[in-house]
Amino acid sequence: MIEWFADHLALIMFVTMFIVIFCGYPVAYVLGGTGLIFAVIAWMLDPGFALVKLKSIVLRIWGGVAVDPVLVSLPMFIFMGAILERSGIAKDMLNATQVLMRRVPGGLAIAVMVMGTILAAPIGVVGASVVMLSLISLPAMLAGGYDKRLSIGTVASAGTLGILIPPSIMLVVMGEMLSTSVGSLFAAAAVPGFVLSGLYLLYILGVAVLKPARAPRLSAAALPQSYGELLGIVLRGMVPMTLLMVVVLGSIFAGFATSTESSGVGCLIALIIAWMNGRLDMPMLRGAISDSCRANGLVFMVILGATGFSLIFRELGGDDLMLSTLSLMGIDTKWEVLIFVMVLIFLLGFPFEWIEICLIVLPVFAPILARLDFGSHLGNAAWFMPWFATLVAVNLQTAFMSPPFGATLFYMKGTVPPGCTMADVYAGMYPFLVLQVIGLVLCIAFPELSLWLPRVTGMLD
Repeated sequence: MIEWFADHLALIMFVTMFIVIFCGYPVAYVLGGTGLIFAVIAWMLDPGFALVKLKSIVLRIWGGVAVDPVLVSLPMFIFMGAILERSGIAKDMLNATQVLMRRVPGGLAIAVMVMGTILAAPIGVVGASVVMLSLISLPAMLAGGYDKRLSIGTVASAGTLGILIPPSIMLVVMGEMLSTSVGSLFAAAAVPGFVLSGLYLLYILGVAVLKPARAPRLSAAALPQSYGELLGIVLRGMVPMTLLMVVVLGSIFAGFATSTESSGVGCLIALIIAWMNGRLDMPMLRGAISDSCRANGLVFMVILGATGFSLIFRELGGDDLMLSTLSLMGIDTKWEVLIFVMVLIFLLGFPFEWIEICLIVLPVFAPILARLDFGSHLGNAAWFMPWFATLVAVNLQTAFMSPPFGATLFYMKGTVPPGCTMADVYAGMYPFLVLQVIGLVLCIAFPELSLWLPRVTGMLD
């Protein structure tokens, strides 16, 4: 019995973490505490397991988290979101979008999805997008009578689009690992990103039509009473945010700022817009700084706990557990190999971050798949890498939202109102996960979704 326990310690650790999270304990402490407890258990069962390995957690946090350009930009983007929320700028945009969608069932949820799709481009960081959208729109959706699980799923899926819609830091890393032009990956991922957004919108619209109680319409009292009032709402809500997005995205494309530096540009423009609207004062700034510190503390505590858990899980053989489980599948044809890799990425998304998944999967399987004959399906074998990278990116977006360890789940848990439990967060994700799998299947079956834009722009020549 003890031998079996020792041989399956990684599996027991994974299941234990899953159960304890559902008990409602703070996620960051569950992850870090579970890792620490099972490290001690492993040392007790096997003296060869040196506890000195725990020292590498500090090095991993410092070398991986503290200097990660994605996470370096996170505090500034969170601060930008807090400014937009505290000054009412983002709320003005949400109101304007909602008014424009006033005749559409589920108009507020659709407005949030449209807003998230637009903001995905200038932000490009999943954690920042999710946290900012949660702070801005989730209270408004819950106050409007929307089902909390639909609200959580809408915000999470809209924020996670930042991993696909360029500029995406993940695509930059993948381009380097696959020795492929980052520009071609940007172009290849753009259309699938909008396809996913369209699938989300269709689902929200379907829920609003079939179950209107979950997504009520905007009340007549909240609608503008004249065309002049309507025009004022639209101008006040759309122009400032459009300016913000153009400047942030333009600073990247023009080469004036990196995607990390653009977070500072975004904060500056948000402050200028708040000042021009007469909303920049010390109470607003104090509130924005306080909100930013609280959100950053919650998010980074989760990241630190997840870092420790991931390290111990891998030391206990978690990688081998995942790989040995899938190795039982027979893989003979190119399509079986591709499906194997997609399933592997999806399952690895439960316990690992995207950078770890890329390090595990891409160096091993990308060269193997590149040698297989996908030319008949794609039209040109040389177009394989942009297509494959898009499939991996769409799959990793699914991994971001997959219970129990998807990063988006913990970003949401750190920002949702007290009445929303972790079970609500999980339940809100499942319909959108199904839509993401559908989007992945569409990208596999119809490679033109990924290849059309880079081909017409000459990036595949």
